[in-house]
Amino acid sequence: MTFWTGQLNEPYAFEANVGFYDTTLRDGEQTVGVVFSPEDKLELARGLDELGIERIEAGFPRVSADDRRAVELILAAGLDAEIWGFSRAVDADVKALVELGVGASVIESPISRLKLEALGVDREAMLERIVYAVSFAVEQGITVAFFGVDGTRADPDYFETVYKTAVEAGAQEVVVVDTIGIATPEAVGDLVGRTREWVGPDIPVHFHGHNDFGLATGSALAAAREGARWIHGTVNGMGERAGNANLPEIALALRGLYGIETNLRLDRVRAFSGRLRELSGYALEPYKPLVGDNLFRRESGAVASQFHDPPAIEPYASEVVAAERGIVLGKKSGIDSIRLKAEELGLDLDGEAERNLLARVKELGARKRGLVSDEEFRELARG
Repeated sequence: MTFWTGQLNEPYAFEANVGFYDTTLRDGEQTVGVVFSPEDKLELARGLDELGIERIEAGFPRVSADDRRAVELILAAGLDAEIWGFSRAVDADVKALVELGVGASVIESPISRLKLEALGVDREAMLERIVYAVSFAVEQGITVAFFGVDGTRADPDYFETVYKTAVEAGAQEVVVVDTIGIATPEAVGDLVGRTREWVGPDIPVHFHGHNDFGLATGSALAAAREGARWIHGTVNGMGERAGNANLPEIALALRGLYGIETNLRLDRVRAFSGRLRELSGYALEPYKPLVGDNLFRRESGAVASQFHDPPAIEPYASEVVAAERGIVLGKKSGIDSIRLKAEELGLDLDGEAERNLLARVKELGARKRGLVSDEEFRELARG
């Protein structure tokens, strides 16, 4: 892979072994208005598997018959990824996982004062629920990652007690959860580090973050720096409110800025992202990192003059994410834009024709308040 990020980041490099836990099929589907059919989820699970995602959360079977069916289909698909379920600290949820033959699952429970008060459950009662659900799941042969909902707003002493108790009850892994996306990257790093100390070196720690303040990627990177083994998230950053941490963006940052390799296939993300958009009904900003349509398209004349030298105008090669580079025309075009587009379209123009055409392209682009298409460019050149 070719990155042109310079030397500025080198003092901040770190070593990490980071795996990805994808929750597009559950947390991603919680995006307002999104409904995936069981067959959609199977298709997406296969796509996630091809991306190199190591763990796929197939869903929460007790939500509906369709969700249960989706978990069945994904379990039977023979994917390379580990298939995980999702459960509350509720007996019936765990039994549903057992019935389906799910071998690993997150077990979640609210632990902040705000959440507990909203539910009308006191701390001790919730602790008892956690112990019962975790121990029951482990007795049934399920690998459990305890997931303390709203953990970043929980009382630190209670957080420590809950996580230690969950591990004593049999949880083999734990998840630090920023449910409302309120933690700064510095705070996330600190909490992940303290959690690792509390649960001991043999218990992998995950991080699950939301993007309400636009910090989910930064927080995930901070978690990785402090030893988080698994990072949760979705593709396209789908999820409730402002969405979840965006796994491909995290993988890109780890590789391009910190030199940390992951198993995620960056060259396949754009195609999968496009299909996910089709199934979800949501478009993305054209300037979205990694998958945006505009990342390697250039309208500005000043930039077009350097188009022949990608390292001068781009942080990494388009091949990294299997994107195509190109010149587009509009109000901001320059003479180099006209020359490059004419060469691309096989048009033979002299200097005067290029200058005249530039003026007409800029006028049309301003009038349209948008781009000038290749066909419009040809018409202007003919006229």
